[in-house]
Amino acid sequence: MPYRETVVQLNDYRRQLAGIKSKMRELQARIEPEPVADYVFSTPEGPVTLSALFGDKQELFVIHNMGKGCAYCTLWADGFNGVQHHLRDRAGFVVSSPDVPELQQEFAASRGWLFPMVSHAGSSFAEDMGYRRDGKFWPGVSVFRKQENRIVRISDTGLGPDDEFCVVWSLLDLLPVGPDSWRPRYSY
Repeated sequence: MPYRETVVQLNDYRRQLAGIKSKMRELQARIEPEPVADYVFSTPEGPVTLSALFGDKQELFVIHNMGKGCAYCTLWADGFNGVQHHLRDRAGFVVSSPDVPELQQEFAASRGWLFPMVSHAGSSFAEDMGYRRDGKFWPGVSVFRKQENRIVRISDTGLGPDDEFCVVWSLLDLLPVGPDSWRPRYSY
């Protein structure tokens, strides 16, 4: 197919995706919030509650990261590092993983990560949120809100190749064969 015709068709698909995203935002705005416990996490400074992670914000992003052993989760975290200051202007933002705080701190320093991290090791947080199944951790993001005197979850979704949360996949999709067999690594 000629370049110009292909671009016209691709742009039509992009408009369709924008329409679907608009419908998703409308549906998201009507979701019935899910009450959650005020979980306790570990940090190098000691225990911290979910409610404290909000800081002075009404909403909170919690990234469910599988930990140091996952190159994909590292790819997403590298990307979040670049935008976390923008996100933190609007809502709280933290990355949670099963790694112990000392390992998180060491790995974050090696990657230059600037966002806060908490460990959910020893808690049921990941499982209760749906990001630990059959003994395995899974990547994702949950969004919480302070509502009256409680915490509620207002949104969540998994992370994976081709999701809309990692710009690398979208850019690779512009190549003729997409990502092909490319996989993230810790260094190149």
